[in-house]
Amino acid sequence: MQNATIREALNAHWQASAAGDLEAEHDIYADDAICDYPQSGERILGRRNLQALRGHHPGKPSGFEVRRMQGEGNLWVTEYTIAYQGRSAFTVSIMEFVDGKVIHETQYFSESFEAPAWRSQWVQKISSS
Repeated sequence: MQNATIREALNAHWQASAAGDLEAEHDIYADDAICDYPQSGERILGRRNLQALRGHHPGKPSGFEVRRMQGEGNLWVTEYTIAYQGRSAFTVSIMEFVDGKVIHETQYFSESFEAPAWRSQWVQKISSS
């Protein structure tokens, strides 16, 4: 699958995610896809289980913004933010494709934190939204 085709599929996936369209959001996954959440030690087996899990999330996202998407060949990474109940979760999704479908995704989630004053002389402030 060419890079432009995968990028197009990813754009459709993230747009459907932002819109809450569970069917379109999960079109990108193979039926036997695996999704890992390393921070909680969870693995979701199969597209239908992943869709059901996301459809039953008690704190539906109120905002969604793709910050960056980069990849080549069968490996793609997306960095984005999700707003849950007024707080942003910074998220990284790593997707592996086979035959045009995601067969493995790993997602990392993080909340924002206050920057320590001791390193202020070496950094610039950026938007965290």
